Amino acid sequence: MFCCLSHRFTQTMLPNQINIITILRTTSISIQSKPKCFILKKHYCLWSMKKDPELESALSRNRRWIINNQIKNIILRYPNNEIPIETLQKKFKTLDLQGKALNWISKYPSCFDFHQRHVRLTKRMIELVNEEQSIKDSLEPVFVKRLAKILMLSVNNTLNVLKINEIKNSLGFPDDYLIRIVPKYPDLFRIVNESGRRSSMAIELIHWNPDFAVSEVEALALKNGGKKPNFSCCLPSSWVKSLEKFRDFESVPYVSPYSDPRGLVEGSKEMEKRNVGLVHELLSLTLWKKVSIMKLGHFKREFFLPDKLNVLLLKHPGIFYVSNKYRIYTVLLREGYVGSQLVDKDPLVVVKEKFGEIMQEGLHEYNQRRRLINIEKKRSKGLPLTRVDEDHMNGRRRRRNRVVSDEDDEVDGENGNKLGGLLDPEERKRFYKVLFDDDGS
Repeated sequence: MFCCLSHRFTQTMLPNQINIITILRTTSISIQSKPKCFILKKHYCLWSMKKDPELESALSRNRRWIINNQIKNIILRYPNNEIPIETLQKKFKTLDLQGKALNWISKYPSCFDFHQRHVRLTKRMIELVNEEQSIKDSLEPVFVKRLAKILMLSVNNTLNVLKINEIKNSLGFPDDYLIRIVPKYPDLFRIVNESGRRSSMAIELIHWNPDFAVSEVEALALKNGGKKPNFSCCLPSSWVKSLEKFRDFESVPYVSPYSDPRGLVEGSKEMEKRNVGLVHELLSLTLWKKVSIMKLGHFKREFFLPDKLNVLLLKHPGIFYVSNKYRIYTVLLREGYVGSQLVDKDPLVVVKEKFGEIMQEGLHEYNQRRRLINIEKKRSKGLPLTRVDEDHMNGRRRRRNRVVSDEDDEVDGENGNKLGGLLDPEERKRFYKVLFDDDGS
């Protein structure tokens, strides 16, 4: 039987895809050689799901926004909130940037001001920073509850500080939460460090608040008149197999992620229900209802999650959306979005979006200025203005198309080798059909 399956599988693949172990580093098959036969050992790999254009748009990460946000934070750490351009140039290495810092800064006149060899924030940016800080101060009770809830999700009600720091931005925590928030609530939190090493510092929950131990799913059920807690399924009617599997999954009673999982049987449907509920609850606590799967995997032991976390996520496409956009595997909570927009925007998300708008405004101003300079250069060469505009637009369109195609190609390996036709939707459908008797949806 395995020989037949192996033969059928190799027939469906292109010649450059036969050696799948070499091509795919996160392969779903391990092949053990046997005399005159191949044995296919079935594994799931961390494939992204069938692409949803709107959710892919929601996952788009503006690298320029991230870098400018880091520059903003660097400037705020210096006296008088200004930094010498030479010092910022040295910092560019830590930001993985090349070129001159002054050239970068000049692209965002709405964000940064260059004066007497120093870089500082513009008046609009300072106002935005003050607004963000004011919002963070007002949200302190929310942060306290959020921190308590993630500690309550852990088996021993304790989490390592370094691990919390990995997701603190996703949760909206301020950078100084450890010294500004935790000590203010000694009745809730305690910092422990048994070995004395910085890497072993942890936060322990010392008081269990039953009001916090209500998941988002349970809260919604109570809001709807005390109905039975159920997950929402956000899939089109054409996903017949996935909908059938979801209905079968929903037949199992809901298990609160705040309950002790050690009494559940590993691999049972009840344990799966609890694990799905825990990931759902953690995503509900984040600002953008998404988190890196790699970072989530760092909490496997504390949250009592399965080793093959990707299998759990891929089995429930109606609840989670898995993508590898920008070659970073991310899980997103489907019900948190309508199209590409968040259903409920945290106040911090709103103020961060304002920063993005200011940044884009400055970049547009810079591009317009550069365009006028280029027009003057072309005019001096005797080229007509219509030709200049056409060249400008075509050049910009070519660059944009090239960026999109680079982002959409799924790439693996340090050298960025393309995986070929196996990631083509139709090819991948055949892959799932032969190996898993499913269409990958």
